[in-house]
Amino acid sequence: MLTLLHHPFCPHSRFVRLALAEHSLDAHFVEERVWDRREAFLELNPAGTTPVLVEEGYSAVPGASVIAEYLDETRGAELEERQLMPADLSGRVEVRRLMSWFNDKFFAEVSGPMVTERCYKRYMRVEQGGGPPDTDAIRAARSNIRYHLAYIGWLASGRGCLAGERLSYADLAAAAHLSSVDYLGDVPWSENEAAKTWYARIKSRPSFRALLAESLPGVPPSKTYADLDF
Repeated sequence: MLTLLHHPFCPHSRFVRLALAEHSLDAHFVEERVWDRREAFLELNPAGTTPVLVEEGYSAVPGASVIAEYLDETRGAELEERQLMPADLSGRVEVRRLMSWFNDKFFAEVSGPMVTERCYKRYMRVEQGGGPPDTDAIRAARSNIRYHLAYIGWLASGRGCLAGERLSYADLAAAAHLSSVDYLGDVPWSENEAAKTWYARIKSRPSFRALLAESLPGVPPSKTYADLDF
């Protein structure tokens, strides 16, 4: 039995949920508000971040990229030609590089500030860091997303998928982080047709359906968030 401690709008959690769905794995989802600093959660992941995957009989697996590697090592072969981590060394390096790009760099510069300022702060007490959104942080994230979108478009136009010709964890990581920002209506899709076409293809996959069906109380999704033909 798999249990995923996550937050619905945590981009890293969304990445793992997509990975689980692509592996056709059922999991019990437990929402975790990391700002509450629950002792039981910190015992599983002292870093205090989501997601954390728990499988009965094994140690907790913390962190999006670590979970992706865990799924590949324990279930990847079952996907055969649809395996999300390439078989060749250079392909694996490229997937890992791009996972880091989105889970680390894109998160630090775009999706992390956006989700924190526009979603999380609504539920955090002042002593937890809650309060009015930091408009400077939001403005910087809106500026930063433009060069990330251009990079995604460049990768997709030359390769089909981001790390190569086949779907990989790189695509899922990028799409997961973009989905959080797209929910808020802050992705300038009109600026890069190649990135838009790539994202439309990824979000049309069955693994994306659960994400597109979710909404945050008090924060409605953008008009095109769940539109597959946007």
